[in-house]
Amino acid sequence: MDTAKIEKIREAIKARESAVIAFSGGVDSSTLAAIAFDELGEKALAVTIDSPLFPRQQLENASQTACEIGIQHKILPFSLNSIPYFSANTLNRCYFCKKALLETLLEFAEKTGFNVVLEGTNASEIRGENRPGYRAIKEAGEKVYSPFVEFDVTKEEIRGIAANLSLSAANRPSAACLATRIAYGQPITTEALEKIEKAEDYLLDQGFTQFRVRMHSNLARIEVTDKEFDDALRKKEKISRHLKSLGFDYVTLDLEGFRSGSMDEPYMRKRAEGKIETEME
Repeated sequence: MDTAKIEKIREAIKARESAVIAFSGGVDSSTLAAIAFDELGEKALAVTIDSPLFPRQQLENASQTACEIGIQHKILPFSLNSIPYFSANTLNRCYFCKKALLETLLEFAEKTGFNVVLEGTNASEIRGENRPGYRAIKEAGEKVYSPFVEFDVTKEEIRGIAANLSLSAANRPSAACLATRIAYGQPITTEALEKIEKAEDYLLDQGFTQFRVRMHSNLARIEVTDKEFDDALRKKEKISRHLKSLGFDYVTLDLEGFRSGSMDEPYMRKRAEGKIETEME
């Protein structure tokens, strides 16, 4: 990656003087936190949201990675009830969620005397997909700063920076909140989120590395990568048996495999065909 670009990011963060970093423990937020800590020291604070939306494993990863970086780390509780319209699970679900999360972080930053909230959206994420959550980031104005977007830093480049910084998160698979596993229009409940989390924990225990368990009514649609597809077929009986024990009625394996944003595909196709006019971004 262009070292001049990295220096611009460092200078931009240093100019903020103090910052709260929206910190999930994934590669994006970990890289951002490491750079912020290098530039701001004790005036940088990593903040992780504790909510049913995020797997417990992610919370553990965040705590471990913060220790690895050396940055101060705080965990804030967050209730689903604080997100208006979210449980209805419309196409703009992520907008309402991101807006509520940012308001929580901004309120905390203001109370504790930090100048800005840094968040790790990268340039790859805002191209071509349904990203209503990014609209909430833009609406927050200067109080929320996304340096990877401003300086056009892609996911691949961030992994390279993380590797250069010797971060354990460099090769960590991409993650997304558990609500993205639930089909649009199906109510988001704590019970559904817990069931999905338990199903994905089981697949992780079975050795799968990059996957999703998507929920359609009470059917579990499993996405795995091409290289792990044969393994999923070999383990199909015990996977099906376990997921049904969690309460799913049916368990399927998606022939198209793992891909980010697969829940948006039917709506993107219909919009491309002119069958719907709903604006999702």
